[in-house]
Amino acid sequence: QVQLVESGGGSVQAGGSLRLSCAVSGPTFSRYCMGWFRQAPGKEREGVASIDSDGITRYADSVKGRFTTSQANDKKSLYLQMNSLKYEDTAMYYCAAAERQWGCPPTSRVPALLWRGQGTQVTVSS
Repeated sequence: QVQLVESGGGSVQAGGSLRLSCAVSGPTFSRYCMGWFRQAPGKEREGVASIDSDGITRYADSVKGRFTTSQANDKKSLYLQMNSLKYEDTAMYYCAAAERQWGCPPTSRVPALLWRGQGTQVTVSS
């Protein structure tokens, strides 16, 4: 079973930056999708970004141009660089992954990927 552990969350002022990391352990797959989603109190889970085994990335419109996801060369870590943070980015951020032959689903479906971490809190003050 794949295990995912997020880190890097914290508190930051609006306009600031944070970099989240997700450590991946367990079986590896040649074809996969990995991504990030978030959930704010009282709101539904929102897919944020994804990257597939071909390196193709997708982003939610709400973060496009501000967030960048990437993975380590050994595929054991996933990152989310968040710049120009806004108050509305405040949420618990989760890492997710699944074995997938044909790339990632639409970003909105990242929360439904099979394996998910426990999350890391991001708080942006205005």
